[in-house]
Amino acid sequence: MVDNNGVLHRHTIDAAISESKWTLAEGALRSLWREKPNAATARYITQAFEKMRANIAFAPCRIKILRSFTLEPIVPILKAAAFTHRLDLNAEMGGVNSYTQEILDSSNSLYTSTLDVVVLAIHTRDAAPELWGGANTSEGLDYARRAEEIAGHFRELINNFRTKSSAALIVHNLEEPSGACDGILDSQVRGGQLQALRRINDSLREIAGESRGVYVLDYNALAARQGRDRWFDERMWLTAKLPMGSGGLSVLAEEWLKYLCPLAGRICKVLVTDLDNTLWGGVVGEDGVEGLRLDTEYPGAAFVSVQRALLSLRRRGILLAISSKNNRTDAWPVLETHPNMLLRPNDFTAEFINWDDKPNNLRKIAAQLNIGLDSLAFLDDNHAERDRVRAELPEVTVLELPVDPLGYAAIIRDTPELQRLELSQEDIERGRLYAQRRQGIEASQNYSNVEDFYFSLEQKLEIGNVTPATLARIAQLTQKTNQYNATTKRYSEQQINELASSPGCEVLWARSRDKFGDNGIIAVLITRQRDQVCIIDTFLLSCRVISRGIETALLAFLMERCRAEGIRTVQGSIMPTAKNEPVRSLYERHGFHKSSTNGEETIWTLDLQSAEIAQPEWIKLRINDEQPASEYVNR
Repeated sequence: MVDNNGVLHRHTIDAAISESKWTLAEGALRSLWREKPNAATARYITQAFEKMRANIAFAPCRIKILRSFTLEPIVPILKAAAFTHRLDLNAEMGGVNSYTQEILDSSNSLYTSTLDVVVLAIHTRDAAPELWGGANTSEGLDYARRAEEIAGHFRELINNFRTKSSAALIVHNLEEPSGACDGILDSQVRGGQLQALRRINDSLREIAGESRGVYVLDYNALAARQGRDRWFDERMWLTAKLPMGSGGLSVLAEEWLKYLCPLAGRICKVLVTDLDNTLWGGVVGEDGVEGLRLDTEYPGAAFVSVQRALLSLRRRGILLAISSKNNRTDAWPVLETHPNMLLRPNDFTAEFINWDDKPNNLRKIAAQLNIGLDSLAFLDDNHAERDRVRAELPEVTVLELPVDPLGYAAIIRDTPELQRLELSQEDIERGRLYAQRRQGIEASQNYSNVEDFYFSLEQKLEIGNVTPATLARIAQLTQKTNQYNATTKRYSEQQINELASSPGCEVLWARSRDKFGDNGIIAVLITRQRDQVCIIDTFLLSCRVISRGIETALLAFLMERCRAEGIRTVQGSIMPTAKNEPVRSLYERHGFHKSSTNGEETIWTLDLQSAEIAQPEWIKLRINDEQPASEYVNR
């Protein structure tokens, strides 16, 4: 497909760009990067994406890299790799070994610039040279005490950073050398060299867990996966203070992207999988259930590993769906009865087993689950099907699979858009929540008018102020909600915490329950008060509960609270995006008047002296003031 210099790919890409075939060009650029991830390719890919910038929806991400070693060569590689994941990366580099001063100095650009993410990359040779190369005297070293000192220094840096910045912080842990200085003796004694490094890394994990928005990148495990002797390049370290060879730069960049994609909101909520030769080996329509390869031997074991990887996604809160060209009567018995299937029918939220084309099935799945196409990932062994989905649905994340199915599971595990940095209770229960939503949709078909259906749902809405227990879910909703999100402002947990502490600012959440079960926290309302005006900063609603009147209940609650506090005017804004069409009429439908338009933003105003928003009769409202719970009452 491509020669050693990527010439054939580049010819295709250049022609596609000149003809404004952006989808074709983007797909070819991704393929080129997968095949040849190096500095030369990075320059070409960046130039090509810059030409297409106005025609692709990139998520912005501003990062600063604090480091103890040379990392300048990674920046162009990281930027190119980020483009292939639809991230527009702006990277700033701190000075070599100046990370302590930068973190402690409040006037440093680390705090005066607007950053989304900060990376703290310190090598063991710099943080603890004696734990890398051993003591410099024959008297030895108290490794345990040194480990405690180093962990204490990390704690000081992280705590200082967290008090001054709302950016997410990614901290590299410390790499172990390929062998202990005392040889095999190190494994026989307590408090040895490698044990001390592991103790530091364990402490780092604990320290990160004590602060919001701090994450540990397991650099030690990354080096081990690549092979420690191959990863650490002594010549590069001595000549350029670069701890890995040039080939390691793209590997490290991809590892960073596993963190940057979820932090920037570039995540997939659903993985749609094929069946034949993807979940099992063979074609069920030809081989029959008994002839499928799905067991503990190669190649069947590879497909068991794929299913295990998909179950891991489900535990992360990622939904699974099926799109397969098959007779349902052939394929469904495999899911139900095959003894070696790990995945069963109830593990899938949607399934389209038919002879329709894959792009059309993906559209149907997105519509059925009420999510955007950019929330879908697609898994299929057939490269022609993958290419067609890329061409017709560029928003969908298509997992590129190797020829050998033994590599499928690793691709699933390592795809940045399928990573999660934390889990809320709603993530854990997402499959059940969507099953409830499907029950509601089916139930609505039994009613002739919408209000009868609303009353039948027996909806209860609980509203409360942000607490430590709800902080993660609120931040997650601001980062992931696209369709019913009036301003699409993205906030980290630290930023939500700061907003809640700001004078005149209120951060509210809403939890929905109905006869089908608990939907969890499904709405966020952030307001700011200025004089006698309440400004709605954020109004968002999960797609699971759109069109049930909850948005009206939230606005009615807000109006009532504002009147009680002497507010005269409520102001909200709509900032149109490619995905938030459902929310654009929110304020107009509830009696707000358009007061101004500033670029893409339209300001809507409601005079509380003359306007009224009635609380829907079919919703029972409860205010959570962290006092003993009162009964739900009709408002």
